[in-house]
Amino acid sequence: MSSATARRLELLNKRYDGAEPLDVLRGMIKEEFPSKVAMVSSFGTASAALLHMIAQVDINAPVVFLDTGKLFGETKRYRDDLIKLLGLTGVQSVTPDAAALAERDPRGVLWSQNPDACCALRKTEPLERALIPYDAWFTGRKAFQAVTRASLPLFEAEVGRIKINPIIHWTKADIEAYFVEHDLPRHPLEADGYLSIGCMPCTSRVEPGEDARAGRWRGSNKVECGIHLPVGQLPARAEP
Repeated sequence: MSSATARRLELLNKRYDGAEPLDVLRGMIKEEFPSKVAMVSSFGTASAALLHMIAQVDINAPVVFLDTGKLFGETKRYRDDLIKLLGLTGVQSVTPDAAALAERDPRGVLWSQNPDACCALRKTEPLERALIPYDAWFTGRKAFQAVTRASLPLFEAEVGRIKINPIIHWTKADIEAYFVEHDLPRHPLEADGYLSIGCMPCTSRVEPGEDARAGRWRGSNKVECGIHLPVGQLPARAEP
């Protein structure tokens, strides 16, 4: 991390310490990174809250949706419903590179052989391309989701840009209250026990008492897809 980035992180964390998520979003979009910050949304179980706030600040704000080619149909329909409901005009669906898919996952089963390599191909690399125009991006991560996210800060440094976690300190109750207050629709799979929803082959229901992300890559040591891992921890590309 450069000294300039470190200084900016320090200033941002001080300036927005204790700020409400809506104020963080407004400050980033209107003042700190005008036209240079994007929301990356999975349109998952809690996504409607942040997307609702984004719509209050700027319905034209860029929102990146990673369409991996392995998503639940319910997620894509939920995305379309929320876009229409909230009036969002800046949502862009980003897909994996067709040539890379043909070379590295020609049969579409890489997820079962090497899930890290599949995530790199279908999520990490497309996101890297999509974020090239931006200096910062918003995530929807929450500290309560898993022990790996329990101590995340509001602002983080990433290679070439800053990552912002506006609702990192929200509890499950905070999200529930926001959904009720604003009468937001639920992801259709949530009622069936899917509390953190990614690609269909690698997502299962969560049992009572488990972390919200326990249903992701169940039975393996994998806990993140890769888009939130430091560069040195990213998986290597798999050979076809």
